[in-house]
Amino acid sequence: MRPPRRTAKKRFRLFGRLSHLKASPDAVRFHHNQVALLPHGGDFFPALFQAMAEATTAICAEFYIVKADETGQAFAHALRQAAARGVEVSLIYDAIGCFDTPSSYFQRLQAAGVRCLPFNKPAFSRLHWLDLRDHRKMVVIDGTTAFLGGLNIGDEYAGYGDSYEHWRDVGLRLDGPAAGELQRLFRQTWSQEGGGGVPGQSLTPPLPQGEADVIIINGSPHRNRPLIRNTFRLAVAGATRCARIITPYFLPGPRVVRSLLRAVKRGVQVRMILPSISDVPIVQMLSRAYLKPLMAAGVEVYARQGTILHAKVMLIDDQWVTLGSANLDFRSFHRNFEINIIVDNHAFGLAMKALFDEELGLSKRLSLIDHMHATPLERFLEWLLTPLSRFL
Repeated sequence: MRPPRRTAKKRFRLFGRLSHLKASPDAVRFHHNQVALLPHGGDFFPALFQAMAEATTAICAEFYIVKADETGQAFAHALRQAAARGVEVSLIYDAIGCFDTPSSYFQRLQAAGVRCLPFNKPAFSRLHWLDLRDHRKMVVIDGTTAFLGGLNIGDEYAGYGDSYEHWRDVGLRLDGPAAGELQRLFRQTWSQEGGGGVPGQSLTPPLPQGEADVIIINGSPHRNRPLIRNTFRLAVAGATRCARIITPYFLPGPRVVRSLLRAVKRGVQVRMILPSISDVPIVQMLSRAYLKPLMAAGVEVYARQGTILHAKVMLIDDQWVTLGSANLDFRSFHRNFEINIIVDNHAFGLAMKALFDEELGLSKRLSLIDHMHATPLERFLEWLLTPLSRFL
C-alpha cells in the first residue's frame, strides 16, 4: 500500500534536506532493499545465527565488544562451523573493547580457519591513536544480507530487555544492494588495519530485494564536520510533526541542542527516552546540562525503567528511521568509527513507532524540577568533569 500524499510530501522534504549528504562518499543511498526490524536481542541473535548457518561464500563480522560468555561462545561456534563448510570467515574486533576477552578465544577461532583482526591494537609507536575506537556492530553474509544495530556480542545484549542483566537493544536485518556497501566498508577497514587478503573479493553484487530506500552512514573521526552529527541534525530539521529518539548516552553538544529547540519552536513534538540507570553513570550526570534547556522548551524526556537502555534509534514523522551503532554524544561524533543506516519505508516506520510506544509505556516522564534536583556534590562533580565529555 502506498503512503498517502501528505506523507509523501513530508518524505520529499526530509530527503531534500538529506540531499546535502550526497556529496559525501561516506553517505551512500540505495533503492530496493528489504529491511526487517529485530526489536530485541532475543530476536536478533537467533536470526543472525540462522543466517550464518546458511552462509555459502563469506561472513564478515565487525564488533566493538566480543565476550567469551555463553552468547560469545555461540557466536564463535557459528563462525567455526561456517569456516568448516568452506565459507570465508573474517572478524574485526576492537582491541580495547575486547580487552577483557581472553586471547585464547580468538586463537581458537584462528585455529579453526577464522581470520581475526584486532582494530587499533595498542602500540608505543601510535599512542596518539589509542583513543580511536571501532564502535561498529555488523555482520555481512555472502555480500547480500547484513545484520546491524547497537548490539555487541555478549549475554547482556541477548535477552529481551527485561532486567539489568539483559539490556534493552535493537537491531535489524537488511537484504539488498545496501549490504554490498557494508561489505565494501568492511574490506576498507580490513585493509587499513593491515589484514591480509581481501575478504569477500569474489562476491557478486547483491540484487534488489524490496521497497525500502536506505542510506548507509559511515562515521569516522577523519572529518572536519562529523557526518553522524550532521545526519542527526538534518533529520531533526526535516521533521514536520514528530521526532522520537531513544539513546543510552546523551552528550549531544550545542549544535544538536539548537536543532531540537528549533524543531520544538516549529511545533514538532519531540520525545526522548533515556536510561533510568546507565552503565556509564558519569554520562548520565553530565547530560543534565543539555537536558535542562530542552525540557524547559517543551521536549518530553522519559527514563526507561527496569533495565539498562542501550538502543540507538531516531524516528522522524513515523516514516524515516536511523538506527545503528552511533550514540548522541561527542565520542560517536568525533572519536569513533560508527555505522548507521537510514531507512525510508512506511512499514518499517510503523514498526519502529510501535516499538517506541511500547518503550514509552515502560518509561517514566521526567519533570524539569525533579530532574534538575542535584546535591551540591553532584553539581561540583558535574562542573569538574564537564571538560571530559568529549572523550566519554
